[in-house]
Amino acid sequence: VLRLLFRDPFRIARAESSESADTVLTRLAIDGVEGIGEAYPVPYYGETLETVVAVAPRLVAVLDDLGPLPRSQDEVLTWLARSTELMAEAIGNHGGAKAGIDIALHDIAGQALGLPLWRLIGTSDQVPPTDYSLGIDEPATVAERARRVADFPALKIKVGGTADLETLEAVRAVFDGPLRVDANTGWEPEAAAALIPELARLGVELVEQPFGARQLAELRWLRERSSLPIMADESAVFEADLPMLEGVVDGVVVKLAKCGGVGPALRMIRRARELGMKVMLGCMVESSVGIAAAAAVASEVDWLDLDGNLLLADDPFGGIELDGDHRWQLPAAPGLGVTRSGNV
Repeated sequence: VLRLLFRDPFRIARAESSESADTVLTRLAIDGVEGIGEAYPVPYYGETLETVVAVAPRLVAVLDDLGPLPRSQDEVLTWLARSTELMAEAIGNHGGAKAGIDIALHDIAGQALGLPLWRLIGTSDQVPPTDYSLGIDEPATVAERARRVADFPALKIKVGGTADLETLEAVRAVFDGPLRVDANTGWEPEAAAALIPELARLGVELVEQPFGARQLAELRWLRERSSLPIMADESAVFEADLPMLEGVVDGVVVKLAKCGGVGPALRMIRRARELGMKVMLGCMVESSVGIAAAAAVASEVDWLDLDGNLLLADDPFGGIELDGDHRWQLPAAPGLGVTRSGNV
C-alpha cells in the first residue's frame, strides 16, 4: 500500500480526500520474471484498500488455470484474454483489484517476449496530448494553478461546486486553449442546461458526467439540449455498460482502474467505437505504473486525460515522460517499462 501525496489539493464534487490518495502496488512473478501493477481503489465503485487486499489473492489463485506463459505473441494475447475471463468468473466488479493483476501480467508477458507493452498488444506509440486537471477550489486559486500549467494544450476543470461559472471565467482569463469540465455527478438537470450556453461561450469542448451514474434519462435529456458533447464516466465502468449508453451520451471515459486493466480497457475502447461513441482515456491520481499501462492504449482514443502522476508531489516511479507537445513518450523497454525510485 502506497500513500501518494498530491502536489496541490485536488477536490472533486464527491466527498473524497483532497490531499492524498492510497493505492496498491501489485507484484507477480512467473518463471522468474517479475511484473508490477497498480490497483487504485475508488469507494464510489465499491472498492477500498481493504477490498483490494482481500480480493487480490483470490484473483491470483484462479490464474493457476492459465497454464504456463506461452512464447509466441498470438498465444500470449490469448493467454492474457483468458486471464480476464478467469478473474471475471471468480468475482464480479472489483475493477481496481483486477487492474492491478492485469497490468502485472501484461508487464510479465512483455518482458518475456522482449516487447514494450504497446507493441505486445498491437497499438501505436503515437498518442494524443494529455490535458491537465484542476480540482475544485476558490476561483482565484484555480486560475493561479491554471496559469502555472498554461503550456498544456487543454485543461480539465473539476466543477460541481458553488462557483463553477466564476471559476471558468477566471481560468479563461489566464488560459486560451480548450477547456473540459467534469462535474463528477454534481449537477442538477435544469441548472446544467442553463450552464451549457455559457460553457460554449467560454470555449468548453465537452462536459463529463453531469449527473449520477444511473440517471440515464437525465443524461439523454441534457444531450438533446446541449451544443457540447456529453461524456459518461461514472456511468461507464465496464464494457457491459456501453449498450445502455448508446444514444444517451456522445462518448465515454475509459479508465483501467474502473474496467479491470489493459486488456479490458482496449476491448472497451474498441466496442465504444463500434457503437459510434467518442472515447476519452482517463485515470485516477495514480503513480506512473498506472499511467504507463494506460498510455499503451492511448493511441486508440479521441481525448487523453492521463495526468494522474503529474498531480503527485513525489511520484515513486519513473520511466515515462512527456514530450514538448505533452504527449506521453512510451517506454521502449520490454513490458511496462517503468523504473522504481526511492525505497519502493
